[in-house]
Amino acid sequence: MRVAVRADGPAIAELARRSVRELFPAYYDAAQTASAAEHITTLDHALIDDGTYYVHEAGGEVVACGGWSRRNKLFNASTAGADGRLLDPATEPARIRAMFVRSDWTRRGLGRAILTACVDAARAEGFTQLALMATLPGVPLYKAFGFTEVETVELTMPDGVLLGGVAMERPIDEEKVL
Repeated sequence: MRVAVRADGPAIAELARRSVRELFPAYYDAAQTASAAEHITTLDHALIDDGTYYVHEAGGEVVACGGWSRRNKLFNASTAGADGRLLDPATEPARIRAMFVRSDWTRRGLGRAILTACVDAARAEGFTQLALMATLPGVPLYKAFGFTEVETVELTMPDGVLLGGVAMERPIDEEKVL
């Protein structure tokens, strides 16, 4: 695993689209999957520029990616309530963002490794809480990593398609679940 760089952008975008196309149909219908592949897989370059986004490579290919943010944006495909300001680590949670794993690389600990790196980096910057907006395929990973559900929501994609999501939180100091 390493910190992503701008040159990884095309590989990250392709991985995200592939992950959504292959994993989402078990949770969402065809229209929801297509909308998610279009809207939630858009790479937020601020994550790379901030040095808070990670990639796993195998055989020269990016097979997993994800990261965290110290900025006020909870998830891709939405600007609702988002702005470019830095979050206050004393009062606001860092955001887990844009986690994707290639379907043939799931259940190998890659997502957990990325989450661990996120926790460690956010802790080093003084954050005490993490928050995220999970799509349904990610909920089992996040629960296993100690996140708890805050609420289930319907996310409105830019094209009007509704996608089920789960707002989740986790204290940084919580012991890691093995």
